[in-house]
Amino acid sequence: MMPELRVLIVDDERPARDKLRRLLATQSDVTYVAEARDGLDALAKLAQEKFDVLFLDIQMPELDGVSLAQQLPASAPLLVFVTAFDQFAIQAFDANAIDYLLKPYDDDRFLKAITKLRKARLQYDSRSPAEAVAPIVIRERNAVIVLPAHEVHWVEAADNYVLLHTSASSHMLRQTLATTAQRLGSAFVRCHRSYLVRLDQITRLENNGRGDSDLCLQSGARVPCSRQYRDDIMFALAQS
Repeated sequence: MMPELRVLIVDDERPARDKLRRLLATQSDVTYVAEARDGLDALAKLAQEKFDVLFLDIQMPELDGVSLAQQLPASAPLLVFVTAFDQFAIQAFDANAIDYLLKPYDDDRFLKAITKLRKARLQYDSRSPAEAVAPIVIRERNAVIVLPAHEVHWVEAADNYVLLHTSASSHMLRQTLATTAQRLGSAFVRCHRSYLVRLDQITRLENNGRGDSDLCLQSGARVPCSRQYRDDIMFALAQS
């Protein structure tokens, strides 16, 4: 049985909202549809109600769709961007969108988007907290890397960037540590003002003789843990 879907349509044009509402009404698993006129209206509705999916226009007054998506936490609804402009595709997928509907789209293209949403919902519902987070999109030189969040073991702040460390490589992302912590969700914890670590990678905690500690990870990496975060780490490990 497919899970029910609660949908929020965010678009400043009424005809566009009406078209999506008509198409969504044909889907038996869509049990609730609400509308927002712009990004600020959407933020207000998201604070009041729980939604599983956002159909999100990109160009809107006050707060555009990409800026809205970047403010959403890791537990945010699944995103489908809907726009008349194809130049925003990379930005949309960088914001962890499931699909990108280019106006004017037909019924068949809408159904493909719904199919992707259903698959994504089932996958996310069955994953661990680390795996349930949407992949991280990183631009490196002439390539775009899609990095599954559960492959990240620890994160290090570097000025206006963060370094995402996996078992075999590191990737630089222009983003603050606080924003990264929000995106990665509850599978990661702060262990230092400049570091995050994935809880299930920690094998032991060792005092370093200076009042602080090192966290030893399964990969063999050692991550600093300052004394102010040590109790939080120990509590989180006990609860995991």
